[in-house]
Amino acid sequence: MGIFDTIRSVLGTSAETDATREADPEDLFGMSTAYVTMEADLGYDHANEAALCFSDVDSTRFDDAVSTVEEILEAGELETGTGFHRHADEHGYHWFVLEDDDPEDLVTSVHFAADQFIEAGFGSRLLAAVFGFVDADGPAYWVYSFRRGAYYPFAPRGTNDRDQRTEFSLQSVLDGELAVESDESYWYPLWPDAPGRHPWE
Repeated sequence: MGIFDTIRSVLGTSAETDATREADPEDLFGMSTAYVTMEADLGYDHANEAALCFSDVDSTRFDDAVSTVEEILEAGELETGTGFHRHADEHGYHWFVLEDDDPEDLVTSVHFAADQFIEAGFGSRLLAAVFGFVDADGPAYWVYSFRRGAYYPFAPRGTNDRDQRTEFSLQSVLDGELAVESDESYWYPLWPDAPGRHPWE
């Protein structure tokens, strides 16, 4: 199974079939308090970035929905200073990348974007929301899988290794504060293309 097929299996159709609870955009607001816990209790700095990953579809209605999301984010940029750009990765997935030094603004922007897709009838195209952190040992991410309706931790080290000890530590501290995925087989690694880069770059 190639990386593309693995993404489809874990964040796509298979994950949706196996889901134990429905995704709820309100889950994203749990990250507001998780940011505080990560920083105050665990010594992480937030990465000043978060991202929403979605799959494309050849549809005028979908294009209109994406345009509406961009308009919402542009308005947010004027109001809160939250920058954004759209990125297409080599696997054919699309990302709205948000940039802000205020984590509350990042959470709100990701929620608004996700909620717009759902209201437009394209919630099934949402794959993941990814929130970045960093400490002395390297980066760590909380990934919200829309197909599983749950978060999971991901701590990459380079482009093909992960720090599972850190991931289990994050799970033990944040489980309950976040709806954490209990099946570790769904903790899919979103590898960055190069060391020191984010999965959405």
